[in-house]
Amino acid sequence: MEDKQPLSGWWSSARQVVSPNCDARLSEEVSLLLIHAISLPPGQFSGDAIEALFTNRLSAGEHPFFTEIAHLRVSAHLLIRRDGECVQFVDTDHRAWHAGRSCWWDAHQAGWRTALNDFSVGIELEGDDVTPYRKAQYNALVEATVWLMARYPQINSERITSHAHVAPLRKTDPGPAFDWAYFYQQLSRALR
Repeated sequence: MEDKQPLSGWWSSARQVVSPNCDARLSEEVSLLLIHAISLPPGQFSGDAIEALFTNRLSAGEHPFFTEIAHLRVSAHLLIRRDGECVQFVDTDHRAWHAGRSCWWDAHQAGWRTALNDFSVGIELEGDDVTPYRKAQYNALVEATVWLMARYPQINSERITSHAHVAPLRKTDPGPAFDWAYFYQQLSRALR
C-alpha cells in the first residue's frame, strides 16, 4: 500500500515566516478567500512591523499606535507587500486568526455563517483604504488566488470577499482604493 503525503499548504512562491497565531481547522473545508489590508504604522509602508505583529514580536515602544495592538494575537495566511513580494505565515490547511467577529452569507448553504476563520484563507495586502494598490500586488494576488482555487476547489470567484463585507461595522479593508473590477478582470484572464 502506497503512503501518499498530502500536498503542502505552503505556497512555493512565498517567503515563509511562521506565525504561532494559528491552530487546526475543525474540518477540511476551505471555501472562502478573505482579502484584507494592513499598514503599520497606519498609512506607512515597508518595514517589518507587520511581520512582527503576526509573530508576536511587535514592540509597543516603537510607535504610539503599537501600544494599542502589540498584545493582539493575530495572523493571516499570506501578506502581499507593495512590491508584490508574498510572505506566508500560516499553512493554508490550518486556521489563521484574521477574520475576527464576522459573518458571511453563504449562498451555497443558503444561510449566514460565522467563525469564518474555520473555513477561510486570509490574504493581507500591504495598504490602506485610500492609497492605490500597485500592479505588482494585483499580479501576486491573482497568482495566489489561482493557486488557492486549484488547491481548494470550493473557492471560486463568488467565494472571494473583503474583510469590510464580513465585518462592516468594524472593518473597511481593503477599502475603496482596491479595484475589484481590475482584480476580477485579471483573475478571469489568468483562469482562461
